[in-house]
Amino acid sequence: MHKLERTQRIPVTLDEAWEFFSSPENLKIITPPYMGFDIKSGGGAHMYAGMIIRYTVRPLLAIPMNWVTEITHVKEKSFFVDEQRVGPYAVWHHQHHFKEIQNGVEMTDIVNYKLPLGILGELLEPILVRSKIQEIFDYRNRKMVELFGNYEL
Repeated sequence: MHKLERTQRIPVTLDEAWEFFSSPENLKIITPPYMGFDIKSGGGAHMYAGMIIRYTVRPLLAIPMNWVTEITHVKEKSFFVDEQRVGPYAVWHHQHHFKEIQNGVEMTDIVNYKLPLGILGELLEPILVRSKIQEIFDYRNRKMVELFGNYEL
């Protein structure tokens, strides 16, 4: 199992942060365009436990890939968890945490994942997968600053 944890502070209220991140439609805004993120079904409402979202992404060589996630846990204005049901990973468990802080919100993402293909997957993880996930989160961080501004104390 591999783990990636990222934290970002944004200058918005907890209500504003929750409103933005609990809407699956906003995932496209914070995903790099080259990923070809396209929701096929399940994105029309705010997140709730049991919600299934089906979409396609193009993470490598512009090859379309189906991905299905389930929102397994939701505590309003605190956290939600999405888990892959169909997709490229053997395991994908993504926690999204929100905490009100002075002048804004601190968001923490914790992603636990496992690749398929046994030893081959493990060999590819540091070269292709970890760097791609970090690149996606870097893009999201830049997009948050573009949308909401820099966090300042």
